[in-house]
Amino acid sequence: MVALPETANGAASGRVASQPVERGLRARWRRARFMAPADIGLFLRSAKADGAIGRWRGEVGQRAAFENAYGTFDDPWASGSGRYRYQGWKYDRIVDCLPPGRRFGRALDLGCGLGLLSTRLAARADAVVGMDIAQAAVDRAAARAAAHANVSFRQGDVLDLPRDLDGRFDLVVIADTLYYLPPPITPALLKGVAARVADLLAPGGVCLLANHYFFAADPESRLSRRIHEAFAWSPRFHLVRESRRPFYLVSLLDHQP
Repeated sequence: MVALPETANGAASGRVASQPVERGLRARWRRARFMAPADIGLFLRSAKADGAIGRWRGEVGQRAAFENAYGTFDDPWASGSGRYRYQGWKYDRIVDCLPPGRRFGRALDLGCGLGLLSTRLAARADAVVGMDIAQAAVDRAAARAAAHANVSFRQGDVLDLPRDLDGRFDLVVIADTLYYLPPPITPALLKGVAARVADLLAPGGVCLLANHYFFAADPESRLSRRIHEAFAWSPRFHLVRESRRPFYLVSLLDHQP
């Protein structure tokens, strides 16, 4: 039997050696935790913003509804709040769904909001463009991302994308955006959006689609499923992988020339 070496106070150093392992386990647990109790407030706040946008859309139209949201709530979905854990965790996991080791030339973040996902994409792309329907969101995103030289922002509508963007991107990310299209969100509308997004991609480009997904019977989750099915149906995309994560669904698609 081999005796364990002892420390100066006579304690076996084997017990000391377990401490880094314990610290490592605690660190992995902290990374794995995707919610804190306070995050219940995040979902309530998001529901309040969604309800307001739905009312304003009927009164002032699609773009003005989102301008109102950023004017009223500042950060409508609390995506940049340090109080909540979930949204930052989710953005990190979305980026992790990209092909491992691949770096992209130009990336487009459609529906970028305050640019929290855009700045994370900056580590995987030479240049990132964030686009949002609300100029108020674009202005705040640009101010937040000022330290990221390879990130820029512009106002734009998913349903009216300029043709000068066609074929310019190696990666298009659309996270939590398409269920905000003006109703009715029909299969034909979604298939048209999928075709238009395919226009934006260069040969060999990638589309990453992410949407809330709670459970199959939830109406909003069923809409998310229809969005993903429309992109997977498109002959211009090949579904590489679909992943279910806590409260969201991700599809990774290759562009088919």
